[in-house]
Amino acid sequence: MPVAHEEFLTYFAEAPDGSRFDELDLSRVPRHIAVIMDGNGRWAAQRGLARGYGHAAGVAALREVITACVRLGVRALTVYAFSTENWNRPQEEVNLLMSLFASTLIDELPLMHREGVRLKYLGEMDDLPDDTRETFERGLRETADHTGMTLAVAVNYGSRAEMLRATRALARRCVAGEMRPEDIDEAAFSSELYTSPLPDPDLLIRTSGEERLSNFLLWQLSYTELVFTDVLWPDFTRWDLVRAIVEFQGRHRRYGGVEDGA
Repeated sequence: MPVAHEEFLTYFAEAPDGSRFDELDLSRVPRHIAVIMDGNGRWAAQRGLARGYGHAAGVAALREVITACVRLGVRALTVYAFSTENWNRPQEEVNLLMSLFASTLIDELPLMHREGVRLKYLGEMDDLPDDTRETFERGLRETADHTGMTLAVAVNYGSRAEMLRATRALARRCVAGEMRPEDIDEAAFSSELYTSPLPDPDLLIRTSGEERLSNFLLWQLSYTELVFTDVLWPDFTRWDLVRAIVEFQGRHRRYGGVEDGA
């Protein structure tokens, strides 16, 4: 449910640039928002810092966005943290990211408990380092009974791999006689994806000025509204989130149809 207007005003007081967001409709906030958190490395480079500082700064941005989504009544937030292709980065950076994922999750568990956030994992968990995998498993256990917003974290995730995984699972069910090939429909396929049973995202936000999907939720984003911003992820704030939602609310979602009178 959307937050009360007074609570909105308290948390989303006037932005640093003077924006007040009077046009935001709290009754039409997206149910599910997906975010490609891009620009950590460029943020660090602009400041003459190592890339690791950018990733650490990105954690603070994520914390603010999680809190903002809870305040707005968003039911699911999916964030792209580490793709299957990111293993090709320098080993030192990969090791730092894996350590950061584990430490961040531990640090943010009090926030998840306080706000009732339920953690969900998207990706091949078995390929993660033991410490990182065990920390994610702990987070899943400790938040399993939470009934607030779902936070889905995509780590070691690739959409093509996800779809192949779903296809193989359905094929195995057919071979086992549990279903017929003609029984495979969109609902059956969706049920085998990592995101099940979440609804498809209403809004995708990508930061840093890049305008591509980068192998993220290719099936689920079929009719999602896309908002691209030049803001680098560590600089992304609650007010940037609201700006994206206002832009979303100005769109006309036709799902392949036409507007009345068109």
